[in-house]
Amino acid sequence: MTRAFVFPGQGSQAVGMGRELAAAFVSARQAFEEVDDALEQNLSRLMFEGPEDELTLTENAQPALMAVSLAIVRTLEREGGFDLARGAAFVAGHSLGEYSALAVAGTFDLADAARLLKTRGLAMQEAVPVGLGAMAALLGLDLQAARAVAAEAAQGEVCDAANDNAPGQVVVSGHKTAVERAVVIAKTKGAKRALLLPVSAPFHCSLMAPAAEVMLKALVNVRMHAPVVPVIANVTARPVSEIGEIRRRLGEQVTGLVRWRESVEFLREQGVDRIVELGAGKVLAGLCKRVAPEINATSVGIPADVETILKTL
Repeated sequence: MTRAFVFPGQGSQAVGMGRELAAAFVSARQAFEEVDDALEQNLSRLMFEGPEDELTLTENAQPALMAVSLAIVRTLEREGGFDLARGAAFVAGHSLGEYSALAVAGTFDLADAARLLKTRGLAMQEAVPVGLGAMAALLGLDLQAARAVAAEAAQGEVCDAANDNAPGQVVVSGHKTAVERAVVIAKTKGAKRALLLPVSAPFHCSLMAPAAEVMLKALVNVRMHAPVVPVIANVTARPVSEIGEIRRRLGEQVTGLVRWRESVEFLREQGVDRIVELGAGKVLAGLCKRVAPEINATSVGIPADVETILKTL
């Protein structure tokens, strides 16, 4: 069996995430405490108890989602003796999940990953004033068709393809008025559905350029190590291992297309036959099944899931 681990991005957060893990496993609880200490914030209480509107803030959701993923990995390592370097052929993450993947692979330590994602969340939120940007899912169109819709909708504004998630599921991002035009145009081009997403900023488009600059500066000041297992970069859908390239690709990722569909296709081409999503929710496992139905894709997010997967690692 050739296994890859994947890590979710923003949108998978929910009040209560991680609470059962912290109650069940000392290693998970310690991971949450490390994140709290690194951020000088009681993020774990916000994760466990809410309120939801505060957890959903980009600056909180991003480090919180990473914390759940890393808490699960710590538990697999310490409760089950799992060794990532021997047990995984690849790791990958969706958007902020790429930071989780890099942290799991030893490129960042947990505290630095938390601080980087706090910085990333703040920078992405501040790059575009609230209300000026938007994102929309175009369902039933492939990437080429979605890009054509975005180009037609732009009309001098920004409207970019942001996420190529799965066949027939592409997200566009940019100025709110342009994205609203894309929703209307998509329906005339054969989209099954086109809908605005409940997000606070237009992620993964050129409007995020100020946030990309912030992240490049932040990444220069963080100690990094070569990953112990190949990490798939969102913007290339290919493995990245050299420190300079990792920094560059993470900078590009802020404004660039998340090539998730191609990432899963690459994993399939490399012989991966099992993908395990580690973290909150089950979004990525569902996308993986749509991209490559022949791959066994499962999610691990609560103690029962941990107990189950420990029997197979």
